[in-house]
Amino acid sequence: MPKMKVHKGLSKRVKVTANKKLKIKKAYGSHLMSGMSPKRRRKLGKPAFVSEALAQNCRKALCVE
Repeated sequence: MPKMKVHKGLSKRVKVTANKKLKIKKAYGSHLMSGMSPKRRRKLGKPAFVSEALAQNCRKALCVE
């Protein structure tokens, strides 16, 4: 049986933690920040985690068991 290939696009956007959770960067945090409140800007800088329902499919695509 051939080797499983990692989904390269997903691997560039997601980091797998030690507990196999998937850490991502939040959207809307790169520019046009002047219209946002300081609280929202702070929260956009912090990492987010993929929901468990979606994480199962993502782990399969990343070949993480």
